Amino acid sequence: MPDILLLAQMGILLLVIGAFAGVLAGLLGVGGGIVLVPAFFFTFQTLGYGGDQLMQMCLATSLATIVVTSVRSVLSHNRKGAVDWVILRTWAPGIVIGAIIGMLTVSNLRSGTLQGIFGILALVIGLYMGFGRTEWRLGQAMPKGAVRAALSPAVGFLSVLMGIGGGSFGVPLMSLYNTPIHRAVATAAGFGVLIAVPSVIGFLFVDLDPATRPPFTIGAVNLVAFLLVIAMTLVTAPIGAKLAHSMNPKPLKRVFAAFLVLVALNMLRKALMG
Repeated sequence: MPDILLLAQMGILLLVIGAFAGVLAGLLGVGGGIVLVPAFFFTFQTLGYGGDQLMQMCLATSLATIVVTSVRSVLSHNRKGAVDWVILRTWAPGIVIGAIIGMLTVSNLRSGTLQGIFGILALVIGLYMGFGRTEWRLGQAMPKGAVRAALSPAVGFLSVLMGIGGGSFGVPLMSLYNTPIHRAVATAAGFGVLIAVPSVIGFLFVDLDPATRPPFTIGAVNLVAFLLVIAMTLVTAPIGAKLAHSMNPKPLKRVFAAFLVLVALNMLRKALMG
């Protein structure tokens, strides 16, 4: 029987995390995953769960929440006609293949290695958010042929290695190829579905040591964390969206970029010390 006090502590921490991730997603348009993974790591470690598979559980549980939030987001954007279905359809096969390869890779790596990978990629994303320019371009239209064949699996693969949806890599990529930002954000929500669904199906069959995982964990997905975070993000994401319309999000984006760099450096420190 799980310890009731432990479950209560876990529940409170996860509700706070879900609320924070939801507001950030609505306010800055960044996926909650980039906040959820380090937050899950801190929560589970604080509650005494660790071992070589801890990061696998954090990544898998984050991606499970993204299944729900990205489906909801893409349907909402589609009602406004903002989703570019041509990009989504043509990039889908590569993204799905990359996500599956990412899931298989994550399943075979140690937690410390995954922490290091997350730290490096989060550092890159944080620096881009802080110093990137909207006028930067790699091309005037989304690439096709060999370039698309290389980039689409990379988006899926790297996203699963970080436990995130399509926003952190998809939005900058589409912006660099001259896709208007509102269409990039909407279409990246579709990327999130393509990344999260196949990877989570795989993670449900990953075998974690029962002694190192919290109660109510199926495969590598913790159901308590999934349900509580989803409940809170559905409540708080609209609050973040309202705040975004009443203030200038650019300075906030720079503050979040600085926060993300600190989180990334802390992950790298733990990976090196671990």
